[in-house]
Amino acid sequence: MSTKKIELETMSLDELWLLHEKTSAILSARIKAEKHELEKRLAVLNRGMDFIDGSGEVQSFGGKARRRYPRVLPKYRNPQTSETWSGRGKRPRWLVAAMKSGRKIEEFRIDAGGGSKARQRA
Repeated sequence: MSTKKIELETMSLDELWLLHEKTSAILSARIKAEKHELEKRLAVLNRGMDFIDGSGEVQSFGGKARRRYPRVLPKYRNPQTSETWSGRGKRPRWLVAAMKSGRKIEEFRIDAGGGSKARQRA
C-alpha cells in the first residue's frame, strides 16, 4: 500500500473505474505467477516425471507407456436387442432384470463355436 491515503468517497466514477481496472490487472498477474509456482512445485513432487511447458500446462515424459490390453470378446448376448456383455464390470440392466425374473445367466451365454483355443489370439 502506498503511504498516500486513498479517499474513495471523494473519487469520481471514472477514477474509481480506473482504480478497479488497475487492481484487477495486478491481481490477475499475481494469481498467474502463484499458479505457475505451484505447478512447478507439483512437478517436483511428482519426482520429475512432469514438466511445465510454456503455456503453463503440465506435460508428462519418461516412464513407461501404458500396456495395451487385448480386445475382450463378448460372452453374453441379449436375445431381444442383440446387446452384448463381456462378463467384466457391472452387469448390464437387461441381464439383471432377466435374472430377477428367474432366468439363468447361462441362457444368455454366446457359444464359442470352435473352442477357447481357436480365439486365443484375437
